[in-house]
Amino acid sequence: MQWRKFFCLGIFAFFLFGCTATPAVYKKPHLSSYQNTIVQTALSLLGTPYRYGGTTPKGFDCSGFVKYVYNQSVDLKLPRLAKHQSRTGKSISLRHLRPADIVYFKIKGQKSPHVGIFIGNGKFIHAPSSGGKVNIQSLGSKYWSQRYRGARRLI
Repeated sequence: MQWRKFFCLGIFAFFLFGCTATPAVYKKPHLSSYQNTIVQTALSLLGTPYRYGGTTPKGFDCSGFVKYVYNQSVDLKLPRLAKHQSRTGKSISLRHLRPADIVYFKIKGQKSPHVGIFIGNGKFIHAPSSGGKVNIQSLGSKYWSQRYRGARRLI
């Protein structure tokens, strides 16, 4: 009879403590100071107008934007042209993207790729075409996912 009490008490304790355990919490990957600086510099330029050949906050084209952000934030000198930027650094698969990686796209009718900077959560920041302003887009959108060609890690 005594063993039944201990057995029932043990079962009760198992369920009581097992059900009240703290669940595991997902933690975001830690950004390095370089990644954070690059992303913050890029975000500070939101709304800057597009300018063909632009390389300053007065106006950017896509590669001028990427070049400027990397130069200002981490003193990394990148090539001026998007086609060269898209070959710089280490190739990264879509599933291994980290903030500050360069993403590039093939736009119909353009010889050079279009480039931007991945900022996390499936989004990237870029200087779009004529008439646009530096803005954030989703890699998962139909337009960008169909044109995505790869990514490069520079830091």
